[in-house]
Amino acid sequence: MAKQVKWSKAAVTDRIEILDYWFLETGNKKYSKKLDKAFRETISLLSKFPEMGRVLEGREERYFVKENYRIFYLIKNDSIEILRIWDSRRNPEDLNI
Repeated sequence: MAKQVKWSKAAVTDRIEILDYWFLETGNKKYSKKLDKAFRETISLLSKFPEMGRVLEGREERYFVKENYRIFYLIKNDSIEILRIWDSRRNPEDLNI
């Protein structure tokens, strides 16, 4: 049975910023829509198979790589919480989970 998906404020902000960036970069919504669909499909898969992501060393959080993005999440009893969506091309020192 699939777990309910909950979004942190940071993850919602990340998603909006990523999609807005690609809209401004390309001048149309085509790539942003494609990327958003990939995020939604990946998160749907994670809700069904939450342990398929890699565990962060020494922590409870997990992440799953989709293209150039890492989706960080936490497994709870009946849900998964999406913590961040991070562009792996950014400086990793700027990431705060």
